[in-house]
Parts: sequence; structure tokens; C-alpha cells
Amino acid sequence: MKKPGVSSIQVIDRAVNLLDALAAEADPMSLKVLSAETQLHPSTAFRILASLTAHGFVERTDNGRYQLGIKLFKYASRVHEKVDLLQQAKPVMERLRAEVDETVNLSVREGDEVVYIERTTPNRMMRVDQLIGSRAPLHVTAVGKLFLAEGGQKTCGDYARRTGLPRYTPNTITDAVKLWVDVEAAQQRGYAYDNEELEQGVSCVGVPIRDNQGAIVAGLSISAPRARRREDWIQLIQRAGAEISNRLGHTSKAA
Repeated sequence: MKKPGVSSIQVIDRAVNLLDALAAEADPMSLKVLSAETQLHPSTAFRILASLTAHGFVERTDNGRYQLGIKLFKYASRVHEKVDLLQQAKPVMERLRAEVDETVNLSVREGDEVVYIERTTPNRMMRVDQLIGSRAPLHVTAVGKLFLAEGGQKTCGDYARRTGLPRYTPNTITDAVKLWVDVEAAQQRGYAYDNEELEQGVSCVGVPIRDNQGAIVAGLSISAPRARRREDWIQLIQRAGAEISNRLGHTSKAA
């Protein structure tokens, strides 16, 4: 039920109440019982259930009863994958942070952005903090470039046209051709750089994390003031990225 004082959209509240009622029972439920459980008029409940059924959130059995639909299980699987990713990545990230004494980030792609979902930070005053939940465009982040590389040149070009490649610092790549050259080089190396492209003075090196199908599901990166970035981090972060990938079922060996 909706919490008191929380603004909402009535039809969404009613749909959620119906889903909650279905989730509370192991067996399919009749319209009459659902109507009573949610205190909705049968005609109202029927219309909402029909819409939920059309979108795959609810299924109607042969005898006219209702149960949760397969689409919800697909969504639940995605949530499980993210939780599993965090569980597998965190100890590796903490070890890498101890090795480099800089901020280590875990990020995923959502649309045309990367979203930072986990981080480990060093115990030092001057450090780079990427807040959990913060976002950044693909073309100005190391991990974002790896996601663009995975899609190929056409996908990268489509992204460039769609976003216009906005500039954030003098180092931001705002030309589609130059972006693809940088992205393709990152793909061939197996790691990418953010050379002060999002924030002046801040640099980043990132590697992909792959699942058991070989697809990039996330990226691991080290962020630091540009003056402190070291090339010997590359082997360390590649090894860490490979270990997380292996934990997720990817078959490649650690670097």
C-alpha cells in the first residue's frame, strides 16, 4: 500500500497493489479475490489487470485466474545479476585499491551514460571521489569508451550524432572520427583512458568486465589526479578485471 504523505499516480498505485496481492499468494488468484484484497471495484481491477497482462507483467490462466507474468522474472534476473556483480567485484576492488592507493570504481552502462555503482577509496586527503549513483557520458570516461567499442564503429557514430559529443574540458573529444580512433585503439589494447576529458586534472584508466557470454556488463577503473597516474597500474587493473570476469563465469585467464 502507498505510504501516507507520498505523492503518487493513482493508476500506478492500483497496479502496484494488484501486483503485491499476486506476489503474496503462491497460487493464481481470481478477479473477485483480487478485488477484495485491493479494495478495487471489479471493473477497475479487471481493466488494470488487462493492461498488465498485455505488457507481460501479469498472466491469465486458462480458468481465468491471474498470476505474475514472466517479464517480472526477467527484471528480477537483471537485479540479481547486478547484486551478484557487486558481491563478486567488491573484494577484488578493495585489493586493487590497496595496491594502487587510489580510488577504484565499478560502473555499468545505462543508455548513453555510465553509472557508478560501487567504489573503494584510499585513506588520503587528495583523492578522486566518484559518488555512487553519479553518471557521466560515455565519450568522456574510460569505461564508456569500452562500451562504445563493443558496439562497433556504427554504434559509436550513432552515439556521436545522437549526443553531439558535448565538451567538458579542453581535452574532451568532440569529433566523431577522432572518437572512433580513440575507442578502437582502446579496444585493441584492452583498456581505455580518460585523459582529463570529463574533469580537468583528473585521469582514469579502465578495463571491461565480461559475463559468461563474453559480453561487457561493467567496467573497472582507477581514478586519480593526472600527475599521479602510473603506467604500471595497467597490468594490475587488467588482472583485477579478468578476475571479476572469471568470477562471473567468463573463461579468459587473468592477465
